[in-house]
Amino acid sequence: MREHLIIKLHKPVSGQFSSWQQLIHDKSSPQFSLAADVDSILEKNQVPVWVTHEYEKAKKSGWSPTEVKNGLNRIYRLILRNKASIPQSLVDQIALLPEVEYVRKFEIASAELPKYEAHSVLNDQFPQRAQEKIIKEAHRFTQGHPTIKVAVLDTGITATHPELRHALLDGKDFVDIIDGQSDFVGDFLGFDNDPGDEVGHGTHVTGIIAARGLHMPMGLSPRSKIIPVRVLGAMRKGDSVVGAGIVDNINAGLKFAIDAKADIINMSLGIKHSGGGLPHKEVIDYAKDEGVTIVAAAGNDGRHQMYYPGANPYVIAVGALDTNGEIAPYSTYGAHISFVAPGTTIYSTYLENKYAYSSGTSQAAPFVTALIALMKSYAKKRDKALSDSSIKKLLMLTADRKTRKLKEMKTGFGAVNPVDALKLLDYKLN
Repeated sequence: MREHLIIKLHKPVSGQFSSWQQLIHDKSSPQFSLAADVDSILEKNQVPVWVTHEYEKAKKSGWSPTEVKNGLNRIYRLILRNKASIPQSLVDQIALLPEVEYVRKFEIASAELPKYEAHSVLNDQFPQRAQEKIIKEAHRFTQGHPTIKVAVLDTGITATHPELRHALLDGKDFVDIIDGQSDFVGDFLGFDNDPGDEVGHGTHVTGIIAARGLHMPMGLSPRSKIIPVRVLGAMRKGDSVVGAGIVDNINAGLKFAIDAKADIINMSLGIKHSGGGLPHKEVIDYAKDEGVTIVAAAGNDGRHQMYYPGANPYVIAVGALDTNGEIAPYSTYGAHISFVAPGTTIYSTYLENKYAYSSGTSQAAPFVTALIALMKSYAKKRDKALSDSSIKKLLMLTADRKTRKLKEMKTGFGAVNPVDALKLLDYKLN
């Protein structure tokens, strides 16, 4: 991938544009022109580009009414045809054009990854036993349903892991970092169909949702299916490795998950944002209109801070509890926090078919995601459908609170209670 611009126009332009994903594999009939005034600025600045749609259509027959409503048909990716850099002056000129709603350069976002302590055997720890007890009680209602699909947008998933093989559906790899980025390690070029994990983060997250329970506690929703979507690669940062990816490609992965008919999307990642607008907004609005629930990690800096997508009003932002059931000191907080869940010293699947302990809001988010998968599965078992708004209301009504306040800055509506949520759902379905 080379440097690119994202341009959203007030009105779509005519022309047979491929998506950037299609262009990567087929450059036989590329488009070089978008709109006259934009083309003129590019020509004056001697910046030749390929013009593509930012998103693939959900159906080959054309843009759906929901895609059009959220403006996804009016967003274009202009990819440089050479390895030059995009000058800010070019962006500023295009931004002044009346037909342009916005324009921005690509951005590589990084996300701190929790540390992993590899173990071949689960230690006999009380917090883990307590969590396993909760899972067993929840499984008296359901262990999930194979038609309920959970997309995990992360560093990928180790497809060979014996705890996870049963659950995995086909996925995609959207990590296609700008060529020449020397800080990246492993696979960081080439959009493809191999969402393999090189970091371990996505594999650990997925085990919390769907592990078979061979050598670890069973995942909370082991019979649900997982769509692996790799949106983060590995980047060196000092002496450590962080997850990183192009924000626009994370958006593309999110839309792919929605169009793949995911019921719930887990995003154990988050980026800070200081500019105008909300990151991921159009595609999250698209998810909302399609009835897809999105769960995201709150962040791990222990401060009052907003990380996206968790800080988006539609998204369920999850903070982490420590091993005593108290808010973990590393858990990021703020008015946008929805719930908290177990996130400290969690034992789950890891690289090379191994297991590891890790802590973070990244581990708390999939606990909530899996609970929602159970709730949707139980409703399906009763031939009912469960909307996103109903899910959020049930979780709110059954969450465990430490005070009489409806919502707290650090814990949101409280700690999710899987058994009580399923009991209330059972009552509502009668």
